[in-house]
Amino acid sequence: MNAVVTDTDDVVVRLENIGLSHDHGHSFILRHVNLEIRRGEFVAVLGPSGVGKSTLLRVIMGLVQPSEGTVSLHASPTAAHRPAAMVFQDAKLMPWRSVLRNVELGLEGLGLTRPQRRERAMAALELVGLADTADRWPRQLSGGQRQRVGVARALTVEPDLLLMDEPFGALDAITRGALQDELLRIHARRHGTVLFVTHDLDEALILADRIIILEGQPAGLRGDFAVGARPRDNTAPGMRAMAERMRRLIAGEPDPGADAAYWQASEI
Repeated sequence: MNAVVTDTDDVVVRLENIGLSHDHGHSFILRHVNLEIRRGEFVAVLGPSGVGKSTLLRVIMGLVQPSEGTVSLHASPTAAHRPAAMVFQDAKLMPWRSVLRNVELGLEGLGLTRPQRRERAMAALELVGLADTADRWPRQLSGGQRQRVGVARALTVEPDLLLMDEPFGALDAITRGALQDELLRIHARRHGTVLFVTHDLDEALILADRIIILEGQPAGLRGDFAVGARPRDNTAPGMRAMAERMRRLIAGEPDPGADAAYWQASEI
């Protein structure tokens, strides 16, 4: 089941023994998943294709109900916001609504006046550098701009948890790099909590403070890595060794460092 708890707990989301089966428990996609994400963390989820990374996000968001276990979202005790928001690989903009009206969409139903919705939507567009596109139509935007609008739409509801499902996966390398930088800038400014699914280890190492590995059949958490403070040197021996451990886990190979302590920032 999913529950929203309004309190000041430092834990934003807690998964307790989550299992998901589509055939009444005969076979499981996810099993025995336990995870806590604290306020302000940027956590990346890595794993082989089809393992259930996107499914895990949908369970947390409440789009899919788990067969076992509990999802608890600890929301800030403030009005006119949503506990969680999600950014998909496809921005899923409505072509008949302007950019501004697409961003306002998530605010509908929150009890805000129309001027309040416009003010918050414009502030979110300003944050992602697209204030000058407010009156354009989605068809007039590039792929990268459409993704920025999707991020703005999620940010405007001021979520306690921002879920991102491979949001840059379909973009070219240059646009992808620019949006990674933009996301880090926004995260540093907003101090929000992010759970980011990617299949790209290098992207996870660039973005995340912490990387978890989802692997197996049924899938469970097979690794949890604390990544060093920024700026980072991905060529440093400690970083390369940690990346190799993650590659082994993703491939389902034995982890030679399973008994070692978490990597410390000073080692990376």
